[in-house]
Amino acid sequence: MPQLALYTFGVLKSPLADPTPLTREFYESGAAVYRKISQYPGYLAHAEPADGAQGELFGADWGAWGEFAVPAWYDKGRTAETTALAATLSLWTDLRPAFDAIYAGLHREALNRRYDWFERTGHPNYVFWWVSDDVTPTWQDGVRRLEHLQDHGSSPHAFTFHHAFTADGTPLTASRWRSPGPAR
Repeated sequence: MPQLALYTFGVLKSPLADPTPLTREFYESGAAVYRKISQYPGYLAHAEPADGAQGELFGADWGAWGEFAVPAWYDKGRTAETTALAATLSLWTDLRPAFDAIYAGLHREALNRRYDWFERTGHPNYVFWWVSDDVTPTWQDGVRRLEHLQDHGSSPHAFTFHHAFTADGTPLTASRWRSPGPAR
């Protein structure tokens, strides 16, 4: 059965290593958000460094998730001291569980504060695509899909919640996949 891959990307207003309270708050809330999201039904996995190291994105060993990559429009630092981005790569069973996890609870609270932490770049900040159940998406896949979404809009190759597609490429309206479900 196909699985839904999700890549998210945002440019932070200051580097992750910045000791200011606002940056520290973002970093600390991220850990709690990840713990909560991993408990949602429909969540399958997310990219983590193979060696368990946290904080280093570009130099980490991401195992099957591949070498860490970012979109062409990211023009800030790439070292532990200068990196100013937040990116995730995850797998889900379907759109509804991903929607429920992203737009509820702690993650919803973080979304409400996103402009405190993130720059408004004018670029998409997330993209979905379908993968076979035996495929682990890579960071490079996520970047290519996000850039494709930027250049061509939603398609079965790269899409958003608002303009989604089934695994066989059939367009979905939000009303078809957002049937009432439990909010957390």
